[in-house]
Amino acid sequence: MAGLSLSGGWVINLIMFLKDEFHIKDIAAAKIYNYVNGSITVFPILGAIIADSFGVVLLVLTAAINQLRPTTCEKGSNLCTYPSQLQFAVLYLGLVLASLGTAGTRFTIATTGANQFDNPKHQGIFFNWYIFTMYTANIISATAIVYVEENVSWAWGFSLCAIANVLGLVVFLCGTRFYRFVKQHSSPFKSLTCVIVAAISKRKMTLSLESEDYYHDLHADSINTAAKAPTDFLRFLNRAALRTRGETTPDGSRANPWRLCTVEQVEDLKSLIKIFPLWSSGLILSIPIAIQLSFIIFQARTMDSHLGPRLKTPAASMQIFILTSTCITILILDRLLFPLWEKLAQRPLTPLLRVGIGHFFTILSMAISASVESKRLKLEKSENPQNQVDVVISMSVFWLAPQLAIVGIAEGFHFAGQVALYYKEFPESMKSISTAAVAMSIGGAFYSSNLVIDLVRKLTGWLPDDINNGD
Repeated sequence: MAGLSLSGGWVINLIMFLKDEFHIKDIAAAKIYNYVNGSITVFPILGAIIADSFGVVLLVLTAAINQLRPTTCEKGSNLCTYPSQLQFAVLYLGLVLASLGTAGTRFTIATTGANQFDNPKHQGIFFNWYIFTMYTANIISATAIVYVEENVSWAWGFSLCAIANVLGLVVFLCGTRFYRFVKQHSSPFKSLTCVIVAAISKRKMTLSLESEDYYHDLHADSINTAAKAPTDFLRFLNRAALRTRGETTPDGSRANPWRLCTVEQVEDLKSLIKIFPLWSSGLILSIPIAIQLSFIIFQARTMDSHLGPRLKTPAASMQIFILTSTCITILILDRLLFPLWEKLAQRPLTPLLRVGIGHFFTILSMAISASVESKRLKLEKSENPQNQVDVVISMSVFWLAPQLAIVGIAEGFHFAGQVALYYKEFPESMKSISTAAVAMSIGGAFYSSNLVIDLVRKLTGWLPDDINNGD
């Protein structure tokens, strides 16, 4: 897991790579960064590790071969040339492939690991340590790999990501004979689509109150389950399981699955719909975090980043405060607070409550973030009235640390909480893709953050290409 997470280290310092090597302006670089992070969480699993390897190799080539990037120029100069269409094509192909690969491993490993356990408590513990391991690997990426990228070369930094990917693949394959493999079923998405199609096609039929009028799974594990009528929630979907003459064969099977569905299929779709409010609220509250992750790079570049007389903190390494805070939070929760809560309350802390607590800390972080940015802008205007390029103000970059640390606390609560909640609440047929709901929420937040940025830029003067010129 750690090796595969390290292979995604190319993402953390991507904004600086786009600005320094491809001369892309601040807001455009932030939007590309957001698109990449969104793609990492929503791209399909197809050829994940292979795609990741080829993608990072392409990024290595853009960093190592001069012809694949614009001519070097002084930072901030108006004479910097923009990338050619070929250079953009190679860059974007590398980003797409690398995003596809990282997406295919980041969240599928979570469900694969949880499938190794039968006890929900053990599954919850696994999710905690899965997030802990992933974030620990990201800490290494945000420090060691970023240092190599900015002080040795981008080519070497991206090469380390590719090497980590290969090592992670080797370790993963070495454990193959010990894994518990879950039997594959038919596509759950096809099953859900069948329910919608069947319900629409039978929309004029009158619903029945009798259980025997509905079609049940012939292989249901429980007689009691098979005897139940569909629930009253979203009753119009129940028509999909309503039996009519000619829809079943003599042996009891369905003649047309697009016309007649099982009660179990109907209830599976209802379960997903019930989760939607939670999912959508998570997406909305993740949008400001996504914006914050990209804009702290620009904030940090204008602030005093010295840590002692000689050591300077790279802008991209500021994410370490989020990552470290999340790891510490998960460690305290898993080893101290959760057992204490269970002992005092005589019941475990539910994943839903964890998500709610996480959202509270997210809101608190945004309030602190707004206050710090207001202070930074005032100092920028007083210390750099001529708005000269690359002028560093006296405000320490570590003013950004509290808001980032609180984001880390929030993620320690709601990230692992959402993964555990979706795995618990998803229908049995969809357990293997339950964490994709978290991925879609985070990915949707990164994509939506670009829509917010565009809207703010269109309606206000808050987000110019140089954030120091903002209102």
